[in-house]
This record gives sequence, C-alpha cells and structure tokens, in this order.
Amino acid sequence: MPEYLAPGVYVEETSFRAKSVEGVGTSTTAFVGPARRGPVGVASELLTSLTDFERVYGSFENLAFSDVTDARHQLNFLAHAVHAYFDNGGSRLYVVRTAAAGGGVATAAIGAGAGDEAIAAFARSAGATGNGRLVFRETTRPATARTLGTAPVGSLVRVTTGTDAAPVFTLFTKTTPTAWADSAAAALTIDDSIRAQLVTLSVEFTDADGYGQVFDDIGLGAAHPRFIGTVLAQTPGNRADDLQNLVWVQVGSGVSAFELQAAIAALTAVPGDTEGRRQVMLAGGTDGSAPGVGNETTVGTYAHALAQLIGLEDVSIVAAPGSSVYADAQAIQNALISHAEHRRAYRIAVLDTPRAQTPGQVRDQRGRVDSTRAALYYPWVITANPLARPGRDDIPREIALPPSGFVTGIYARNDIERGVYKAPANEVVRGALRFETDINFAQQEALNPLGINCLRYLSGRGYRVWGARLVSSDPEWKYVSDRRYFNYLEASIDRGTQWSVFEPNGERLWANVRQTITDFLYNEWRGGALLGSTVEEAFFVRCDRGTMTQNDLDNGRLICLIGVAIIKPAEFVIFRIGQKTADART
Repeated sequence: MPEYLAPGVYVEETSFRAKSVEGVGTSTTAFVGPARRGPVGVASELLTSLTDFERVYGSFENLAFSDVTDARHQLNFLAHAVHAYFDNGGSRLYVVRTAAAGGGVATAAIGAGAGDEAIAAFARSAGATGNGRLVFRETTRPATARTLGTAPVGSLVRVTTGTDAAPVFTLFTKTTPTAWADSAAAALTIDDSIRAQLVTLSVEFTDADGYGQVFDDIGLGAAHPRFIGTVLAQTPGNRADDLQNLVWVQVGSGVSAFELQAAIAALTAVPGDTEGRRQVMLAGGTDGSAPGVGNETTVGTYAHALAQLIGLEDVSIVAAPGSSVYADAQAIQNALISHAEHRRAYRIAVLDTPRAQTPGQVRDQRGRVDSTRAALYYPWVITANPLARPGRDDIPREIALPPSGFVTGIYARNDIERGVYKAPANEVVRGALRFETDINFAQQEALNPLGINCLRYLSGRGYRVWGARLVSSDPEWKYVSDRRYFNYLEASIDRGTQWSVFEPNGERLWANVRQTITDFLYNEWRGGALLGSTVEEAFFVRCDRGTMTQNDLDNGRLICLIGVAIIKPAEFVIFRIGQKTADART
C-alpha cells in the first residue's frame, strides 16, 4: 500500500483483469552438424533463409572428411537439410556447426618477417573451403593540400617530385593530425603546388567454393580508422563481421605502413592483370575427420553443439541431419533425445534412420531408442543435386538426403497453416523426386505400430509423410501432435505465469492463476485444439486448498492442477458399409 501522509485526492491505477498467457512459437528449429565454414560450437544468429545460411556457413559443396571413405557420406548434409527445411515451409532456424579437432585452418605468409614483424593471412575458420585467393590492389586518388589536411592519421600518400620525364616517388604517412613523415622520418612540406596521391587498398578474398568478399578503402597504417588489421581483425568489433568475414590479416606491431606496402607490392602479380594487382594463395585448410558425439566441454562435438542450444528458449524442434552416417551415429541420436528430454526444454527431436536400410534393419534401429520426445522417419529422400552442371558427368544429378530436413520444414508449415495440435502427416514432401525405398502398405503395417514414420509415394497424391508417431512405448504418449501440443501448452503456461513468483501465496493469487490459465485454455478450445462440446468437457483448472497441503504452503509451493482433452489424429479412418434391402429401416 502507498503511504498517504498529506490531505488530498489520490488517483491510482489498478487492474481488474487476470494476466494473459501468450502462446509460444512452435516452429523454430535448430540443426547441428558439420558445414563448409563458419563459427564452430556457437549458435548463430536466427536464420530466415537459405541465403542467410550460405552467408555464414558456406555452400552446398561436399565435405572432405579424412576418415570417411564412402563418397555418398561426404555430402554436405547440413546445407542440403537447410535447403529442404526452408523449401518445405520452415522460416526460423538456428545452426550450430560441429567440426573435429583435426581440421586445418588455411593460411598464407605475406611477408618474410616473424614475431612482431610478421604479416600473414588466415581463414576465419577451419575447413577446406578456406583454401582461397587473397588479392590486393592499390587504389589512389589525387590529393591536394586541403585533402591532406583532412586525411585521417595513418593515411599513406605518394608524393611525386622531379620532372615528368624523370619523376621521383616518395611515400609519406600521417603521424599526427598536422604532420607527415617518410620512412626516414623526414617531414613533408605541404603547399598548393604539391603533387600527391592518397594510397589505400582494395582487398578481395575468394574461397575455394567461389564465394567472394571485397573490402575497399583499406588503410596501411595502424592508426588508420580502416587499417587492414582492424577491418580484417581476428576478433572483429561487431557480430556481423565475426560471422561473415571469410579471412583475417595479422600485421605485427613492428610493421610500419611502408613495410606493409612493400610486402604487398612484392607478392606475385595476378596473371594477365594490367591493374597492378598482387595475390597470395591460402593453403592448408582441411575438414579433418567426421565430428563425434564427444562431451559438452569439447568444442566442435555434437554434445557441445547441443549444449549451446539450451539457452535458446524459442527452439522447439532439434535435429542433426546426416549424423546417422557417421561412426558415432547411435551416440549422437541418444544425445539428441537427451537434449529434448532436458528439463523445461519443451522440444522434440527429429531422428533419421541410416541410409539404404531395409524395413528389417529399420526395425532393429527403432529398438535402440525409446522416448516420448522423439520421432523417427524413414526412408531417405532422393532429390535433385543443386551442384549438378551440364557437361559434368562426375557430379551426380540426384542425391539421397536424410528426411529430417524435409520433416522439420513440414512441422513448421503444418503449425503455420493448421496449428501445432494437428498431426504433421499426410503432408507433401516438397523437393522429393522419389524415396530411397518404396514402402508398400504391408511393410508399413509392420513399421507403423513400432513408431517408425514412413515417407511414401501414394499414386495420384504424390510423395507424403505417412506417419505421426513417437518412438515411445508409453501408450499415453503415442503421437507427435500430442507431444508437440503439450510442449506448446507447458511452455506457454510456464513463460506466461512468471509474474506469479514471489507473490503472496493466498486465495487472491490462486484465483488470478486459475483465471489466467482458464482464459488461455478457453481460447485453445475455441480454436479447435481441444476435444469437447463444452468448456467442462475440454479442460479443467484447479488451484485451491484442494491441490495444496499446509506443508506445500509452508514451503512456498503453489500447485495448480490442469487437465486438457487433446484431440488425437484420425490415424485409422474406418467406414463400415453393408447391404440393405429397399424397405429396411436404419
């Protein structure tokens, strides 16, 4: 209660309504797996398109793991899964790159110095894609006495003296706001007759996949605001550069602007170039071995990557596309399930079977897992290879991809078009040319009761997801839609009732909590998510002396009991038809 100490009229605001619960998002997805490049073991910014992914994590080009002999398992499964995810209706995605410790970082020496005199270029992350070309081009613009006076400290200027027939060129750098000096510390006298050009660099890097970046107006002096060692720093000053810059340049503290300019000028000329460009090739980048499950403290492992997702509350779907082909496949699958079962995670794990499996092998695979928070999909999807080119018969036109990328996109599409309570099945698999195994009705009769969700070709209806079960032996938790809808309800109520923590635990708080949750569930029932023709049939909310003992109250516990009648999917639609006579009555 506020204090009233002086006589007068006091006007206060109050609320006559219960707090509201806003439904959380259910379609935000997270992928973990190896990529061509990008930060390792770090959850990226939210990606909303394939272009966002390529800007940070590179192209579709295959990986080159040292311990993988089957060329089909060198596919960049993560990039293809991202493509399938957005193609099938996904819109929000996080990615955590995994990478084995044996991967090499591409590098190139620009000067011969060492220590404080070293000049070198490095790819920002390990991987074969870092083996690219770094090109330098000096750019000049005429300088007058006025422009020299306003040029930033650290600028480099080339002054011309002598005659036109025998010119003499001298480099000066700006040491203070009013002074210029050459390499011998001789001062430059500035007047209106000076013939000078300001010198900057244009730097271009093209990686092994053909992705390029250009940086203009780069300074050579350490004090320059766009000094090459600052713009292309190992640790950039902003998040965007940290994610997207492909290369960084090391310039030792003992290297002057004159020495840096001379080192670049001494590099190999670009063949056939007439603009004086110089180049250096980065080498030594390798993808190392295929990443393993590892542990949460080892950067680059699947366990560490999954741990980075725990703090992202908006993620509701997790997958590790392509991990089923690696040596640690089963351990990675177990790690995915454990992550989804993490307390207050409110997530479902989408699992892939290994490729080229028979129905019998898939049954064995299913027998290794049991969880109410995971779903398994089979078989793999045959799709067009985006890397295929006319005249390149060595590049396959079709590739087999794990279903998780397609299925997670279908989850998102289903949530947007219908709602999370609707089973994400009987949905078209966009981008599928066919499936690796053609599952028939009899085979699905054996697989479906086990919780193996089949992808099938249905004549006249295309390629569809034809299953919506969890890999669970618990009869109470059978369907994907049940789990995902409960995740939605639990997360929404959890985050929508945080206001109640530390409130006085009495009748007034209990009534507010009851009303808050009742209003939320009423809207769910009106939207068709709950079963029942009346509110009483659809749900109940109890929060009173009947749900709490005195011991609960003494220990600060508020207990609210909620029951909801969720709608199960019509998995088996049965029409009973019989003959009748014309005069028979029904």
